[in-house]
Parts: sequence; structure tokens; C-alpha cells
Amino acid sequence: MKILVAGVGNIFLRDDGFGVAVARHLADVDLPEQARVADFGIRGIHLAYELTSGGYDLTILVDATARGGAPGTVYVLEPPPERQRGAAFVDAHALTPDTVLALAGTFGGGAGQVLIVGCEPADTSPGMELTPPVADAVPKAASVVADLIEQHINADHHDHAPAHPPAQQEERTC
Repeated sequence: MKILVAGVGNIFLRDDGFGVAVARHLADVDLPEQARVADFGIRGIHLAYELTSGGYDLTILVDATARGGAPGTVYVLEPPPERQRGAAFVDAHALTPDTVLALAGTFGGGAGQVLIVGCEPADTSPGMELTPPVADAVPKAASVVADLIEQHINADHHDHAPAHPPAQQEERTC
């Protein structure tokens, strides 16, 4: 079993750097050997190639995710499989998680089951510091990621693989 935790976002746009901050936080956490944590930042093309060639059973993307909640709210999203299929056109300057998944599909690869651990941003204007509510959410999101990894590993050990994503996007607020 292989699990990828990919921190994504632009550290020069304040809260957009949330995924990178969580990846850095997880670097100091003792995770199971099946899990690989990587800071992909704004390197969406690299992430798409990694998903194509990595053979991952589970991919957890960590990113700032505007859903309309209070800043600092942590979400777990499970995109439906059709959002992971190839795209006809990809703008290399707008590589959102959906676009990266579609690009990986275009390359002929897949990401396994995909979960997105997102945080409601407060400010994505230029700047290098996370806002206080988003900075406070980093350890919580890291804990959510660790729990998701353990749940996936335990489900695999009990031969009860997680269900395929529902037809519509599933969202949980943490």
C-alpha cells in the first residue's frame, strides 16, 4: 500500500500556503511507512506526473479550499471519480487540485482514492504569513491527515477497502 500526502499552494499568497504549512508540520510527525509526505507547492505538473507514476492507493491533497465557511474551518472532501478523468485543455497557470487530477488522468495515470483536506482561507493576497485562524488550523489539519492515513491502513488490513467515492462530492467539516 502506498499513500501520498501532497501539500499544495502558493506560499507567497498568505493562506494559499496552507497545504505547504501542513506538509512541513507533518515532516515532524511519525507517520506509517506506507505514507509519503511531500511539499509540491505550485508545482502542479510535477504532482500530476507523480500521481501518474507513483502507484498510490490513496492520495491526500492538502490545500486552501474556499467553501464559504469561517476562516480556519478544516474540510475533508472526496471528489467523485469523473473529476479525475483527463482534461481537453489545461492551463499551466491555474493548476487547482481538480485540474491536477484531470491532468494525471490525461497522462494515463491515477491517484487511487483521492481525499482533499482543505482549510477555509481568510486572505490570499500577497504576503508570506498565514492569517491567525488558518495558522491555528495547521495542527488540526495535520491530525486529520494522520487519522485518514490510519483509517485507510486499518481498512486495508481488515480487507474492507474504503468505498468508492459517491457520485457527488462528499464533504465533512472537522
